[in-house]
Amino acid sequence: MSVRRTLPQRARSMVGAWCFLDNYGSDDLSASAGMQVPPRPQTGLQTVSWLFAGEVLHHDSLGSVAMVRPGELNLMSAGHGISHSEQSPSDRSPLLHGAQLCVALPDGAPALENHVDLPDIDIDVDGATVRVSLGELAGARS
Repeated sequence: MSVRRTLPQRARSMVGAWCFLDNYGSDDLSASAGMQVPPRPQTGLQTVSWLFAGEVLHHDSLGSVAMVRPGELNLMSAGHGISHSEQSPSDRSPLLHGAQLCVALPDGAPALENHVDLPDIDIDVDGATVRVSLGELAGARS
């Protein structure tokens, strides 16, 4: 899979609380196993996973299992410690494209939130269709 790391970089290590920003895909997974990230420990941060295409299956040491799909938001708070894996399910779309952001957080209890029904609004901006998922743009508010 192709992964592009936007943060950190030499000129900028963080933007506010955002300490990592990765964009993965858009990749054709039809001839591969897709995303296969084995369990790994994390602490003191929150991952914010957002998909544009495909599916990712999340497992963690709390016993949480969540399928993340396009338009959904997956928030994993590592707190004082959690281990998690991310994998493409065997029955999946041929295309995977998404973004994952990491937020620096103080220690706390680990947790998982999977938001599947976000209030998306599609609007036209200068001839382009734009989806507003969080916040406000051109008079549309989600």
